Amino acid sequence: MEPKKNDRLLLCKRAATLHKHALDSVARSLAQKITQDGRISAEALNCIQVSSMQVARSLAEHAALVSLIEYAEHGNDFDEQLSEMYASQAIVDFAKLMLYDLDSVRTTSISELHEFFVVADRLNAGLTSQNWSALGKMILERDHDLSGTVHLEGTHAQFKEVFSKFSDSIIAPIAEGTHRNDRLIPDHVLKQLADLGAFGISIPEDYGGCFTDHLAMVIATEELSRGSLGAGGSVLTRPEICAKALLAGGTEEQKQKWLPQIASGEKMVCVAVTEPNTGSDVARVSVAATRTEGGYFLNGEKTWATFAGRAEILCVLARTGSPDSGHKGLSLFIVEKPYDPSTAAEYSFRHQQSNGGIIEGRAIPTIGYRGMHSFAVSFDNYFVPKVNLIGEEGNGFYLQMQGFAGGRIQTAARAIGVMEAAFRSTVAYVKSRRLFGQHLADFTLTQYKLAQMAAKIQASRQLTYRVARMMDRHEENTEASLVKLLACKDAEWVTREAMQLHGGMGYSEEYAVSRYFLDARVLSIFEGAEEVLALQVIVRPYLQQFITN
Repeated sequence: MEPKKNDRLLLCKRAATLHKHALDSVARSLAQKITQDGRISAEALNCIQVSSMQVARSLAEHAALVSLIEYAEHGNDFDEQLSEMYASQAIVDFAKLMLYDLDSVRTTSISELHEFFVVADRLNAGLTSQNWSALGKMILERDHDLSGTVHLEGTHAQFKEVFSKFSDSIIAPIAEGTHRNDRLIPDHVLKQLADLGAFGISIPEDYGGCFTDHLAMVIATEELSRGSLGAGGSVLTRPEICAKALLAGGTEEQKQKWLPQIASGEKMVCVAVTEPNTGSDVARVSVAATRTEGGYFLNGEKTWATFAGRAEILCVLARTGSPDSGHKGLSLFIVEKPYDPSTAAEYSFRHQQSNGGIIEGRAIPTIGYRGMHSFAVSFDNYFVPKVNLIGEEGNGFYLQMQGFAGGRIQTAARAIGVMEAAFRSTVAYVKSRRLFGQHLADFTLTQYKLAQMAAKIQASRQLTYRVARMMDRHEENTEASLVKLLACKDAEWVTREAMQLHGGMGYSEEYAVSRYFLDARVLSIFEGAEEVLALQVIVRPYLQQFITN
């Protein structure tokens, strides 16, 4: 029997506790299978990769449902129902996963989790197509906050209003042209973003920025990404990653020199980490930084260096240690290169130093995420002064990882912005489109899909906001990776369904939904591919806690 409305939230709370207990039981069983001599066996861990991916997704959904339950307590009836339906679906899906799909955890005692399955069964009774469709009808009747109420106050509400207006008036009008013609963000838009303080959101006031907290940063990113992923929200990520490294490891002189230039938009930033043969395996970076008088010579190639053509600053991770020194042999550098808009070529660049050192790059053609261009960049004895080494030699990996934590939560915010844009356009389209004598919005399947889209968007949003607050309290551990995993994967589903509800027009460039779909696809790849995040960053430390020496 489906629980009564007043009992659903209490039942969801109890279910969330039981859900975590069930997850821990699965993890304990998996840990037993991969432990050798009190340590995780890398070979054994590789053998449970499929189960590990499933567990990582379930951990992300658990974090989201906890966030949504907290959100529902302060929301209206729609917010509460949306949250309860998402939480119920996550719990029921995990129950099914345990019973039928997690073949590597058969030793988990089902009897020990009897209450979890009983509660999951009760919640499952409410997961009817009629209940989902009823939520869809409520969405179609709303005139704002279509995917759920956004509870923000004070400075955060002001941030949302300012960046929402900027996104609608400045970013959105250039989005389609930028995408279809594969163009660079116009300099006048960068200037307006700088005037708005966008590049200083992650930088303290003492260094020319306007940092308040991480929540403000993700709100701005979400709103700008709603206008355009490549020409909006993604512009903020590179300054944030570089600034975090400088703040964590830079000298006071370095902070005073570089941070104000970044915050004001005087210097555009690129982050150059990935290499052709390393991908997400950052510890294997091989671009060499060889000591010479007064500094270092850089040699090697980086790839997927977004905004490298336009940037005057490249934050480069390079190897100062021996080839076999792993992550301990990596160092982080501020690498300067000139940019002259009067002579610059949009898709390539080349600069030769007076001593003969060369940096050059070519843009990599991509199907989406257009506006900044991603470059393959090569260094040939390119000189970098010693004063441009951030921190000490060998600390580069740790500084880079600190920056990536912020980059991942920003990527989650970017995913939310893309989902929200696709969702709004879909609601408008189904209201106007007639099919078989009635509006597309009147079909129960349309309403069902809209409700599920809204639930996923709000789950990612509330978890992102929660993780942002955790980062401000220095409590974040792997949560930034969890929300990145969740939001980016769901962005693919939401934009796919948005395109599907547009029918043939969704496959046409006449409607922006095709751009949202292409942009969403990159989100699970950059800032840490989802497989690497799931297996190495999320699941490995999660299983480690269940291993007893």
